[in-house]
Amino acid sequence: MKYLRFLPLPILIIVATLTITADEGMYPLSEIGKLDLASKGLEIDIEEIYNPDGVSLVDAICEVGRGTGEFVSPDGLILTNHHIAFSAVVSASTAERDYLKEGFVAPTKAEELPAEGYVCRINEDYRDVSDEILEGITRDTPPAERNKLIRERMRTLAEKERGDRENITCEVSEMFPGKTYVLFTYRLILDVRMVYVPPLAIGEFGGEFDNWIWPRHTGDFSFLRAYVAPDGSTAPYSKDNVPFKPKKHLEVNPKGVSEDDFVMILGYPGRTYRHKTSHFLELQEERYLSYIAEIFDWLIDYLEEAGEEDRELQLRYANDIKSYANVTKNFKGKMQGLRRLDLVEKRMAEERELQEYINSDSELRQKYSGVLKEIDELYDRQMETIKTELTSRLLMRASRASGLAGMAIRTNAMSNDDAQRKERVVKSLQAQLQEIETDVEKDILAYFFTLAAELPEGQRIDAIDKIIGNATDADEAEKQAYAWLDGAFKSPVFTESGLASYAMMPSDEFAGLDDPMITFIRDLQKEWDAGETAREERSGTLNRLEAELLDAKMAWKKASFIPDANSTLRLTYGYVRGYSPSDATYYSPLTSLRGVVEKHTGERPFIVPEKLRELYRTKNYNKEFEDEELEDVPVALLYNMDTTGGNSGSPIMDAYGRLVGVNFDRAYEATINDYEWSESYSRSIGVDIRYVLFIAKYLGGADFLLEELGVNM
Repeated sequence: MKYLRFLPLPILIIVATLTITADEGMYPLSEIGKLDLASKGLEIDIEEIYNPDGVSLVDAICEVGRGTGEFVSPDGLILTNHHIAFSAVVSASTAERDYLKEGFVAPTKAEELPAEGYVCRINEDYRDVSDEILEGITRDTPPAERNKLIRERMRTLAEKERGDRENITCEVSEMFPGKTYVLFTYRLILDVRMVYVPPLAIGEFGGEFDNWIWPRHTGDFSFLRAYVAPDGSTAPYSKDNVPFKPKKHLEVNPKGVSEDDFVMILGYPGRTYRHKTSHFLELQEERYLSYIAEIFDWLIDYLEEAGEEDRELQLRYANDIKSYANVTKNFKGKMQGLRRLDLVEKRMAEERELQEYINSDSELRQKYSGVLKEIDELYDRQMETIKTELTSRLLMRASRASGLAGMAIRTNAMSNDDAQRKERVVKSLQAQLQEIETDVEKDILAYFFTLAAELPEGQRIDAIDKIIGNATDADEAEKQAYAWLDGAFKSPVFTESGLASYAMMPSDEFAGLDDPMITFIRDLQKEWDAGETAREERSGTLNRLEAELLDAKMAWKKASFIPDANSTLRLTYGYVRGYSPSDATYYSPLTSLRGVVEKHTGERPFIVPEKLRELYRTKNYNKEFEDEELEDVPVALLYNMDTTGGNSGSPIMDAYGRLVGVNFDRAYEATINDYEWSESYSRSIGVDIRYVLFIAKYLGGADFLLEELGVNM
């Protein structure tokens, strides 16, 4: 693996004066070698974590299923979360063969099932490309042009770097807006298979009731395996493929860790917003988070009720419900954290101090005096339009029917030069038809039409007003919506033959088509496109202003900052540690099998399999699985590392780089991590490796996994 030992000047300037705080930070690869982790408790050389000229722990980490995974054997075995493997299990399950409920185990490689749609990515290389991206772009470059230039250069540079390498993908990631850009090269693996997935009663124990909550007793883990062609090249699923041989795999420490032990994580955290202004936080708190949570709450309640008597319907919408529930609880936690910490006012106070500092120096005043005010004005304008934007976008996400119609429009617009590709897309869309439940889709669209009816004058959605007749009353809007929906769902786009006909129809004929659903989606898209110039202006202006704001803050603090998380590989470290979330309350950092059994009610989400309860009663298992202090099998652990979404599935490693757990969640108070981290409340949650091994052996009968992991228990 060839990483750059030193980064070019732009990124060096950003990090040159880095001051390490106790345990905070999602450190990019370029910063790992600069950390003094020996003084924090690390027992191996820092180059064993990341070595730009050799093999290191970084080489054992991958992205999979929109989360993180880690190679744990020389034969491509991947350990990740149950909730990461969830959609693969749902896809493989039916009412008769319910792997989601019962779990899945493949005693031999021949019995492993494809994880449909899953791709594994391994970080191969990176380099700073800031100069190439920003060349010729100045403060005077028009905002929309600036935004388009940067985006186009990021795409072009990634495509050029990839070339014709089929097993490689490249991405340019924005580390600091308008300032620092890094090109990442990833090895792709297209054949990922399920090996062992525990039953839902283990992998999702506690369900949404316990989600984002401590104490936790969820066995949120699964095993997958990566496969490649016999010659080692990337290939789609084939019975001829062989297990991938990673450069590095993690060693398992079956003894686990104890309170106050040093731990660290390597993974792909999604997005954080710690460098954003108070007005951005205000927008999040007052509009964005609350509106989405309201919509998702309705969708969860509706879909759960719709599937109560229909297991097939439950399975069909299981991924949707899980996704909505996870997001809405997270967003409610963020709102609570923003208010509890009074973070908007705190950030405003910091900005007032910064403004005073800028005003105190004539040179700084000339460069930066209006930066904060301009940013505030942009977010104030977005505050007025965000509900309209969210209603349009979420409608397309929540409704499979509208999504399918949109895909039919895009497929028709594809060039006929590649007829085979177009036919493949059509077949894929025809398969998606089977996932559309007409009555459910009608109800979801009608709900969004009632939301649109409540939008203020000047922010209405014309495409919807054509249907509901400018109704402002929800009941009237719903009545008009259903009258239209009854006819719209008779559209040929919802039949296999009609879908194929629409996709392959001559473009001029398709443009004149009098089809209610196609016309609606077309109108909705045109309306969205019409607002694109304003969004490009806003984004381009922010890109410039946030770069200038960072310069001003660096001058003020006489320090630099770690870039916000952006789904690129990061290191974070800390300690196994409890916390006090409220007055007179202290949470210790390890839970046990006893706690699992005590939560058993016999009803979802607290159903403990009888076999597991019997094991607890009889203690008929190897005592090496137990923690000495707990005198019980440890289940979950709590630690003060800096994590966010995307860290799901990340390996929790001890001071020697050995695997001791799998990260899967944060405590409710730590949902605010995306905006600010604190030792007092930022706690992340993982499943203890001892529980992973215990469940795999005694509940799953997967002794072969322990053998492959090199664990003798």
